[in-house]
This record gives sequence, C-alpha cells and structure tokens, in this order.
Amino acid sequence: MEVGGWRSNEMRNSCTTFPKAGSLREGPASRVPPSRKLGAFGKVRPAALVIGGGIAGIQAALDIADAGFPVYLVEREPSVGGRMAQLDKTFPTLDCSACILTPKMVDVGRHPNIELMTYSEVVAVTPPSPPLTGGGERGRFRVQVRRKPRYVDVSKCTGCGSCAAACRMKGRVLNRFDEGIAKRSAIYVPFPQAVPLKYTVDPTACLYLSRGTCGKTFLCKDACAAGAIDFEQQEEMVDLEVGAIIVATGFDLLDARLKPEFGYGVYPEVMTGMEFERLSSASGPTMGKIAVNGKEPKDVVFIKCVGSRERRREQAAPGSVPYCSRVCCMYTAKHAHLVRDKLPDARITVFYMDVRAFGKGYEEFYDRVKHERVMYRRGEPSEVYRRGERGDQGGRLVVLAEDTMLGKPVEVEADLVVLANAVVPRTDMADVAGLLGLERSPDGFFQEAHPKLRPVDTCVDGIFLAGCCQGPKDIPDTVAHAKAAAASALGVLVRHSSSTHSSSTHSSSTHSPGGRPT
Repeated sequence: MEVGGWRSNEMRNSCTTFPKAGSLREGPASRVPPSRKLGAFGKVRPAALVIGGGIAGIQAALDIADAGFPVYLVEREPSVGGRMAQLDKTFPTLDCSACILTPKMVDVGRHPNIELMTYSEVVAVTPPSPPLTGGGERGRFRVQVRRKPRYVDVSKCTGCGSCAAACRMKGRVLNRFDEGIAKRSAIYVPFPQAVPLKYTVDPTACLYLSRGTCGKTFLCKDACAAGAIDFEQQEEMVDLEVGAIIVATGFDLLDARLKPEFGYGVYPEVMTGMEFERLSSASGPTMGKIAVNGKEPKDVVFIKCVGSRERRREQAAPGSVPYCSRVCCMYTAKHAHLVRDKLPDARITVFYMDVRAFGKGYEEFYDRVKHERVMYRRGEPSEVYRRGERGDQGGRLVVLAEDTMLGKPVEVEADLVVLANAVVPRTDMADVAGLLGLERSPDGFFQEAHPKLRPVDTCVDGIFLAGCCQGPKDIPDTVAHAKAAAASALGVLVRHSSSTHSSSTHSSSTHSPGGRPT
C-alpha cells in the first residue's frame, strides 16, 4: 500500500498486506484480519481524516494532500462525487458539472498522499488525550472505520460491465443515483465516471445475498472474465490515528411526500428538482430528453421554496423548515433555461415568494432567464390537483395559487410540475454528532464555533466543518468553505509535525563529556 512518496521502503513493505481502500489502485478487501491499523505512517507525518467524498471533502483532501500531509478520505458510497455528480449544468455559467468535478475525482483517486476509502463508514472516534502538564504534544484522534464488502475484488475488476449485463436482476433495481427514474442491476457502478470505477454488489438486491440462492449458477461470475466476483468477502474494521478531522457529510433533500398538497408520489407529472436534473442530463436515463409519460410537456410549472421558509407551520408540519435553502432560486432559473433550450415552444411558469440571486453573476443570470419567455408569478401555490377525466387518462394537472401581485387566485394547467424542495440536514446527523461530540444549531446542521470569526471550527479542537453539513450552500461557497477547513486543519497538522520533530531531535541528540552536543 503506497500512500505517499516520502514513505520509506521498509514502511511500505510492512503494510503491503493491506488492501487499497477505494483508490484507483484499490486492492482486495477480503481475506484480511477483522481489524488492522492503517495509520502507522501518521507517526512520520500526522494524517488528516476527511469524512465525506462530495465536492467539499474532495477539495479539502486535495488541499491537505498537496501540502504534503497524508489524508484518509472516507466515503460511504461506492464512489466519490456526492450530489454534484448528479448535476447536469451549474449556474450561472452553465458549465458541465461532470467536466468540473471529474478531474478532481480522478486527482483524489491518484494522489499519492490520499488513501481513498470508499464504501466505508466511520464507526468510532476516540478523542485525543490532553497534553501533559508543562506542555507537550496533544494526542491524536483514534478512529475506527468499517469497510463494507463490495463482493468484488477491485484489484481484478476492470470495470467492463459484463457482470451487470448478465445479472438476473438487470433492469429491476431502482437506481438511486438517477433518483429512481431508471433501473439497474444488483451489481453496479453508480455512474460511468465513478472513482474508483469498480463494481459493487448491492446486498439488498442480490438474490444470492438476500435469499441464499440465485438459480443454478452465478451469471455475474460466469460473465466476469477477470474472476473478480467474490461472495466470500467480509467487512473489515480499520484503525487509524489522525491529527485533524474534517466533516464534509453533506445534506439531504426534503422528502416531497411530506408536502401532500403538491401531489408528489401521486401524480407522475410531479417531480423534484433533483429528479428533473437527472431527466435533463445528457448522461441521465433519457439522455437529456425531457419527456413525461412518453410525451414532451407543453406547459411546465416550477414551484420554489417547497418546505423552505415556513416558520409559521414549522411545528405543525414535519416537512417545513424556517430557513432559506439558498440554492433553489438559482437552480430553478437554470431548469427553466434548460426547458426553454430543449423545448422552445413550451410555456414556462415559475411560482416564487422572493428571488434571492445573491452570488456573483446570479442576478444577471436571473435577468437573462426572465427574458427567455419565462413567466415569474409571485405567489405560493396551495394545491396541485388533476382536473376532470379524459377517457382512460386523467385530465391535466392544475396548480392553484394566489398571485400576490394581482391580488387574486390563479389556476395554471401543467403537463410537468417541478418542486424545488428544501435542503435539510442528513438523517444520520444526530449519529455523527454523537460520534464526534459536535453540537447542532437549531436548524439541525452542525454548529460552528463562531458564525463570523470561526465558521469552520467546532466545539471540539481539531475537528472542522466543510460544506453543507454546516448549512445550505451553493458550489462556490462550498468549495471556499472546504478550503478554509483544510487551511485550519493544516495548522493543526503542522503543530503536530513540529512537536514530533522537536521531540525526535531532542531524544536523538547526545553530548560530549565537555557538555557540547555531538
């Protein structure tokens, strides 16, 4: 296992039995002892742990690794990339999201100072011991990581896809990356640009792993010329020692079913913004073709602030949050532009409470979209329902709202309704907070030490926040936050390194009889 070019040959040889945890050179995760210590190189230079492999975690890991310190990047999914990997375009420049993100994903996988641990989770963290009286080095965090079995030997897997093509469950398993719009096999890669590009068996969908049988033979094994399928793999516990931790666990999106008035989950013509993102993406299940029930929509309605800024109903409705999600205004404008670009004759309506175009170039992009025959109507829709019946098919959807500029209710028919649902804390936020000893702010996100002066620090020395786990952010703010967290973590690592070097120099020095050091 080679993590850094500065490691000695002896240290490399002492760790050669360890698998590569998720990098592009990732090795087998099976037939190893249940628990191994992977952090020995941290005794030469202190290491950092980054939890979460989205754009925030990727940027923080690269900044620390480029400074010469080793980094463990732990991601629970089979690939890094996070939410940004699901996007088609990015506002306001309409740059291809994959074109921006994929090079950084590859850099993380190939960087000699980064140990990429995908399909893994942090399960235990022991805080460092305080320095002894009179000074000295503060101890390091002891971290235990659970690496889940892929049931694929990644040292053999070539990413050819033959196993997925042969799987008995092909086209029967909902693809979470495509927000359930498409289906996949039980053995899969999340998306074509995945890093590492290694297949993973879904234990909940695999017939053999869930039921104990998969016909008379394993079709995936038979199709794999490399012999990479290994159903004997077991999970592995890995012990690490790190000097600093960066939490970049990201966010969830509000379950739109908690807003039943909009008919999500009832009407197939109602979808979330992320579902529309996959629908309109050239790499998505429809290759970028916008179609509902097999037809191109003629009337498209976007509803902003679904679940956001609803303080009045916060206690009564679990699907309401009092804060602004910060990205909905701009990604809705982007979606409206994409509809106009792909469906030139479509009628597009955007219902909004306020337009918050606060970032660089955002106001100009909003103005551009308004002049693309997109009607912005100020008003909060109260209901989406289906009007009448037409043979075996239901009537068109109707969005009922009050236009506050006109001061009267309006009804807008729609073939497609897109909901800009709120950014919310992840469902496992409480577990992570308990694991690391972090505090949470009233909105449920992690609490920073000071909102103005210490926006990336936490109440625990040596643990820093990056990205949307601290609160909703767009991509530029997320990257800036991650770079700030990396800089703060580097300060801790440098102090650790200096203290270790001083102790080593002192203990190795000898003196001549005359009292002079030799």
